[in-house]
Amino acid sequence: MGKGEKSNGDVIVGSKFPLSFWEVTAASTVVLGFVLGLLGVYLTMPASDYSFLKLPRNLEDLQILRDHLENYTSDYTAQVLVGYCMVYIFMQTFMIPGTVFMSLLAGSLFGVFKGVALVVFTATAGASSCYFLSKLIGRPILSSIWPNKLKLFQSQVAKRRQRLLNYMLFLRLTPTLPNTFINFASPIVDVPYHIFFLATVIGLIPAAFVTVRAGLALGELQSVGDLYDFQSIATLFLIGIVSVTPTLVSKSSS
Repeated sequence: MGKGEKSNGDVIVGSKFPLSFWEVTAASTVVLGFVLGLLGVYLTMPASDYSFLKLPRNLEDLQILRDHLENYTSDYTAQVLVGYCMVYIFMQTFMIPGTVFMSLLAGSLFGVFKGVALVVFTATAGASSCYFLSKLIGRPILSSIWPNKLKLFQSQVAKRRQRLLNYMLFLRLTPTLPNTFINFASPIVDVPYHIFFLATVIGLIPAAFVTVRAGLALGELQSVGDLYDFQSIATLFLIGIVSVTPTLVSKSSS
């Protein structure tokens, strides 16, 4: 047996495929659950051409999707909501890019307040799903893909253990680290779930509000970059700095 290998189906760190059979089975079960949920939505919808249903990759795809879904939202509200939630949570769970387009879609279809509530709910549910999935399979993947970033995050969490909620809020409010990395790495560096949950729910509200509100004027957007002007980014950073101030004050006092 070569160096770094383990028997009995354990994780083999440094191998080409760092997951064991049971870890792959667990991840596949989650995927199957999402597929069955979406299939249930599809079977309860009226017979029609659903070729427009695909993950939007640009604003043009999003506008086409919005135009079609508007025709179903009033008569099949439950199916549209369930389908939206399943897709958003699936994307968050498996770190699939494009949730910003889903947030814009929520604003365009449901308005600001319902849209923000929907985005915060689905983003938190997806982040939580990613958190627990990472507890099963995350360590070997992160150690293979982002070893240096993982060590840095772990050291920062260890230094701020007493004011960890403030630090996690700062990360959620500012683009210091990608949200996908935070979701996947948090259980690996021992961020307790209740802190992870609170920081996610509270920290996502400002950015969700900015994005959902922009969805009301979807036709006027020229690019995703139009969402975050200097004022919006400065405001998010200011809120983030305020959230982390107690940690800085505590460190200076000690």
